[in-house]
Amino acid sequence: MSELYPWLKPLWREWQSSLEAERFANASLLIAEPGMGSEQLVEHFSRAVMCQNYPAEACGFCHGCQLMNSASHPDFHLVKPEKEGKAITVDQIRQCNRLAQESSQLSGLRLFVIEPAEAMNESAANALLKTLEEPAANCLFLLVSHRANGLLPTITSRCQQWHLTAPESESVASWLSEQLAGAVPAYAAHINANAPLSTLAFIEQDQMSGYLKLEAQLLEWCQQRGDALKLAKELSVEPITHLQWLWYLLTDAQKVHYGIVMPFFTPGAQSLCHLLDYQRLYSQSQALLALLEQLRLHTGLNAELLILDWLFKFHEETCS
Repeated sequence: MSELYPWLKPLWREWQSSLEAERFANASLLIAEPGMGSEQLVEHFSRAVMCQNYPAEACGFCHGCQLMNSASHPDFHLVKPEKEGKAITVDQIRQCNRLAQESSQLSGLRLFVIEPAEAMNESAANALLKTLEEPAANCLFLLVSHRANGLLPTITSRCQQWHLTAPESESVASWLSEQLAGAVPAYAAHINANAPLSTLAFIEQDQMSGYLKLEAQLLEWCQQRGDALKLAKELSVEPITHLQWLWYLLTDAQKVHYGIVMPFFTPGAQSLCHLLDYQRLYSQSQALLALLEQLRLHTGLNAELLILDWLFKFHEETCS
């Protein structure tokens, strides 16, 4: 089992205390942004729960630990979409509910990990509700969500919530510098929501040059120069990622208007602040948030066309 990333350790210690005191909730929800390495935390928790010797860590030697090593523990159930990007179905959850009412195969705890929880369709979520309301004895449900606003409120209200907090941009940059043996600008973490593993991939895949290119193109467009069609096309290659980058640029520029300048701000924030007034930046950033949510919820939309419409609104409303 791999060593926990440093930013996971504080929450893991809280979980261990709850396990040792036998007060870990029957239904729990872990909320963590992608790229935080929450998989490590879930693995440590699952192995600890299934261990027959210790209550809050895996010994690695007992029968339960050996079964976890071979991915064959009869009391551990991982529920994921059958195909990436698909929903967790009501049949999968009904199977969970049936298993939850049965006795433990090894006379210990039974654990159900549902990830990502927001992948449950409405029927699946409703099927889970009754089990969460009236959990069977010695049965734990751990829901893992990367987008908590995609969950039904009735689900979240029945779970003890745990938030995996992202470290500060400077801390991420420091950790990355150790991993990469070189300095990393703090804004690289900032535009990746301070998620260390996402930032590491960003650096290793040389996406920094891609970000700087998009930033320069947006600044040109705000000066009524540049090619909107070309920019929209490039943004639509990875629309969620690229538009999130620009959202950080817009919000940083808003803060600069109020005299707030931080070392991790995007390089073009001050230039954009001089081009657009605060209200104009705010309206475009809000429109961008709405566009991002639209693209997340409806994957079949023409992203390039929607992005082009958003870009044209800079000149309708915002450009000085």
